[in-house]
Amino acid sequence: MTALALWCTRHRLLVVLAWVLLLLGLGAGTLAKGSAYSSSFSLSGTDSTQAQQLLDEAFPGQTGDAATLVWHVDSGTVRASSVEKSIESTLNTMEKQGGVSSAVSPYSGEGAGQISADGKTAYANLTLDDAGSSLSKGGAETLISEAHAVVSSGLEVEVGGNAVENALQSPAENSEAVGIAAAAIVLFLAFGSLFSMLLPILTAAAGVGGGLLAVGLLSHTMGIASFAPTLGALVGLGVGIDYALFILTRHRTGLLAHKPIDESIGHAVTTSGRAVLFAGGTVCVSLLGMLVLGVGFLDGVAIATSLTVAITVLASLTLLPALLSYLGPRALSRRQRRKQEEARKHSRAALVGLAAVQAPVAVTRGLWHRWADAVHRRPRSLSFAALVLMIALAIPTLSLRLGTADSGNDPTGSTTYKAYEMLSNGFGPGFNGPLDVAAKVSNSAQQADVSKLITALEHTSGVASVSESAVVGQGKGAIDVITVIPSTSPQSSATAGLISTLREHVIPNVLSGTGVQAHVGGEVATNVDFASVLTAKLPLFLAAIVGLSFLLLLLAFRSLLIPFTAAVMNLLATAASFGVVSAFFEWGWGSTALGMGGAGPVESFLPVMLIAILFGLSMDYQVFLVSRMHEEWTRVGCTTRAVKCGQTETSRVITAAATIMICVFCAFAVGSQRVIGEFGIGLAAAVFLDAFVLRTVLVPAAMHVFGRWNWWIPQWLGRSLPRLTVEPSPAEGLPSPLAPPLSPPRLARVPGQRTGLSVHPNVRNTTPAPGANGA
Repeated sequence: MTALALWCTRHRLLVVLAWVLLLLGLGAGTLAKGSAYSSSFSLSGTDSTQAQQLLDEAFPGQTGDAATLVWHVDSGTVRASSVEKSIESTLNTMEKQGGVSSAVSPYSGEGAGQISADGKTAYANLTLDDAGSSLSKGGAETLISEAHAVVSSGLEVEVGGNAVENALQSPAENSEAVGIAAAAIVLFLAFGSLFSMLLPILTAAAGVGGGLLAVGLLSHTMGIASFAPTLGALVGLGVGIDYALFILTRHRTGLLAHKPIDESIGHAVTTSGRAVLFAGGTVCVSLLGMLVLGVGFLDGVAIATSLTVAITVLASLTLLPALLSYLGPRALSRRQRRKQEEARKHSRAALVGLAAVQAPVAVTRGLWHRWADAVHRRPRSLSFAALVLMIALAIPTLSLRLGTADSGNDPTGSTTYKAYEMLSNGFGPGFNGPLDVAAKVSNSAQQADVSKLITALEHTSGVASVSESAVVGQGKGAIDVITVIPSTSPQSSATAGLISTLREHVIPNVLSGTGVQAHVGGEVATNVDFASVLTAKLPLFLAAIVGLSFLLLLLAFRSLLIPFTAAVMNLLATAASFGVVSAFFEWGWGSTALGMGGAGPVESFLPVMLIAILFGLSMDYQVFLVSRMHEEWTRVGCTTRAVKCGQTETSRVITAAATIMICVFCAFAVGSQRVIGEFGIGLAAAVFLDAFVLRTVLVPAAMHVFGRWNWWIPQWLGRSLPRLTVEPSPAEGLPSPLAPPLSPPRLARVPGQRTGLSVHPNVRNTTPAPGANGA
């Protein structure tokens, strides 16, 4: 790490130019190739997948996404000649413009039944010309403008469908700007320096920009969901600013200790940079842990997000040192530079004496020092209060219902919401989520059995209507496709219950022993199967993530208790954040106010992805906090002193970094796609609880209670474990600033100043007295 830092500072122009060329190259590649994001996925072995295979066999020529053009009249009927003329003109325009490959109009023989019973609402099925990738935002906006072009008094026309919804529901265009602006304010308040405020933001922007451009190119080689870039930007900006903040803070500490600029940068990268590499690697490994689930849809998201984080870490370890070298002493505020110059003039001899040794870091008697004393005095009562809070927030998790929110939860002013409401009012709430029952028959007897199944479906509770939409082929190759319209909305738990009833009771009761196999498919059934598959694999995934986190912390700190308590607390933070998300979205306590719809289920893949991200982010703060405690404990052998010192010196930086993350996550959540809103609120809640409850209260309080047991490990296990430390080794040439000097330094006497290791009037010497020890 030292060699890397020194190389980047000595070749700073080359490093900056390399990053500029990298970003320009990735940008040029993206402009030339574009992106190919896709939200389609399949689940091997599920009933919905088998149904989809039969549908693909029955309709092999159907490719591309689908959308729906919906219109409604206030008076008269949609059969009026003026309405028919306007709609047919719109459909022709859509097909000529190239966005729509085919359209089925209710005014054609093929579209009979696409007009509501009262004659006031109708729809046309659109097959989009986007077989290679998902519908772009520009393509969706073109469809909408063409539809709205014929809107008149008494005629309302909207466009619906998941393809349009996914294309439009990207985060608000100013989400990144709002998050960065909030981060800039926090950084300026923390540092008081314009340049120190800009550097973390610039470093994070370079890392995230490079990551997102690389992900766009990667989407041509593997399936990556359309929301993956947004999620990557959300996580990348949060961790990128944090990582740069930790290194910059350590560098500023070195400058205040009168280190030469290059030496201070090298020491910052060797110490905090090592922790950044460890923490960033943990985030990536946690995200890639989703690969064990074997769900292709999540594989692309995991790889895309981890790639963005990895490039952000690379920017923090290479680009940031080069920029710090250019910045020089201006990393400090003007007031700090002025005070440093005054101190240099009046106590030059003393500072020369200090430069010859590595003095311990002085601990200020500020807010966090007083709070560390309070935690030390009342560890059990504070631990109990923190646990009660975390458990109370986790209670809503018990009622967590996984599923997929329908378009009824889109912003009320969106075209997809209006189209959904028109179809729901005109054809029934279940019309927006039809079920496709597909069966393959080989003879007339089996065809008669399918007819019996249709009759049974019609008499099933929860079914609004049943129609045999197609019989494709004859003889042994015939495929029957039955459309079942539920009486409840797609996101309703009753609809999921109906799917289970059809699969477990209705279809087996009718077709048992007939040789006919019928499968329930469609988008709603696929979403139900997706939730079931992920729920079944969640324990395995959770065990893998917890086990990996335990192993990494065991290797880093060579302790059994520290990784165990970290795993327990991370689970607490995860459960509490799930509780917040459940109350916010499933109970509808805050989703409506933020324009993300009313009460509805939480996205089925959210727990898996949130666990991966949360465990990675939690490891960040755990590493930064405990590594400082471990560093001090190694030096003095006193747990009390080590915990208080670590908490005092890291809490300010951790809470500032957490505040930045919370601002970024909340900025993405407001006005975003519902799934991104769920991630934003969940991550913001988790980071807040992790930084302000766990790392500032529960972790130090528990360590005070456990005493020396925090660092215990069986000798046989300690000997067998490989050496993996977060702190730098003496062999790297940059000893820890906490290493005690071999002999007390001789300081020149300055009038009006006491001799000692501390040269500031408001700090105290942390070197323990001879013979001092503690639990």
